[in-house]
Amino acid sequence: MSKTYLIPGRRTPFVKAGKEYASLNAIELSKPVIQNMVETATPDFFAWGQVIPSPSISNLGRELWLEAGLDPSVPAFSTQLACSTSMLATIQASSMLGIGGNHLALVGGVESMSHVPIALKEEVAQKLAFLFQTNPAAALEAFQALQPTDVDLPVKGWANRISGRSMGEHTEDTARHFNISREDQDRIAFNSHDRATQAQSDGFFDDLLIPFQNVNADTIPRADSTLDKLSSLKAVFDRGPNGTLTAGNSSPLTDGAAGLWVADKQGLKDLDASQAVELVDWQIEAMDYRNEEGILMAPARAIPKLLARHGLKLSDIALFEIHEAFAAQVLANVKAITDPIYRQEKAGVDFDLGDFPWDRLNPNGGSLAIGHPFGATGARILSQATKELSAHPSGSYALVSICADGGQGTVVLLRKS
Repeated sequence: MSKTYLIPGRRTPFVKAGKEYASLNAIELSKPVIQNMVETATPDFFAWGQVIPSPSISNLGRELWLEAGLDPSVPAFSTQLACSTSMLATIQASSMLGIGGNHLALVGGVESMSHVPIALKEEVAQKLAFLFQTNPAAALEAFQALQPTDVDLPVKGWANRISGRSMGEHTEDTARHFNISREDQDRIAFNSHDRATQAQSDGFFDDLLIPFQNVNADTIPRADSTLDKLSSLKAVFDRGPNGTLTAGNSSPLTDGAAGLWVADKQGLKDLDASQAVELVDWQIEAMDYRNEEGILMAPARAIPKLLARHGLKLSDIALFEIHEAFAAQVLANVKAITDPIYRQEKAGVDFDLGDFPWDRLNPNGGSLAIGHPFGATGARILSQATKELSAHPSGSYALVSICADGGQGTVVLLRKS
């Protein structure tokens, strides 16, 4: 199989839900990204994802591609794996290159948390659908008589359907299980903002962003963040005396779209390959989250398996990009992968990974500061990792990890050629 390469794409600046992009739907958010990217090259196929799609869109990828006025002969499809959505699109694309004349893919995703569909409860929807088919007049009367109790609202932060609990509630379990302190969580959050705002000042994001809707930079990173301010915030998922997750150490609801190039060697000829890095390998893991560990711990299975397969220790990795859904989840996953008992029992890996080099984690900020539009995070974090790794010496490795709802996670290993 031929080698696969990633090349940084483009994205919108990320903004908090309900702010600058509040009037825009997923297609409107995504169009400028892909229109900008195809000015450079036309892909052989296109894959795009969204975690909470509109029920009126059956194939976001294809409908977006056509609404953007792009070449209708380019195949386009949609994909979804919770917060790993556009990383999954990357993995899928890598397996399709070199086959059927495919050499270059454009992948990515979007989330408009300002435009989350509100659904009727299943029994109410079925009743209305039956009435519209059999007695339209009665259906109209029933529709006009709908009550707030007939509507399914995302009142618990888009809770997991099976458990009925939000990601934050599950992660409070994780923090307790791994004895993750509030102080350590706030330190991760502070570092994320500090590094993101420094990267903004240094111009790191300039060629990764396209100005959009009069927004020229991510609006969520806070240059005035301090540990004192973070420590003053109240817990939001467990409001009792033992709650540790706050609005400061949890990623915010975010609007944004992000794209990424995936190519084989032939596909690189149409792009500026100076920032290309090799996608060496990947690992997707799943676990039974219905226990005290929590729902976002699958990367702690995936990372040891992936590194052990290549005989790599943590110290061999020059760059770690770990998605910051919550600071507690980052700390717990790192604590788990450095615990030999956990690695053996949970990942089945008897390989000493060594200590974790914290100074190599998210050097340009992570999701706590930059934001987390669910479907876009994979492409954002991979573009960021690819650009950063391309400045390292040849042979350097990066590991990129994303946790996902449902007790799943995706991890990729990158190398600077």
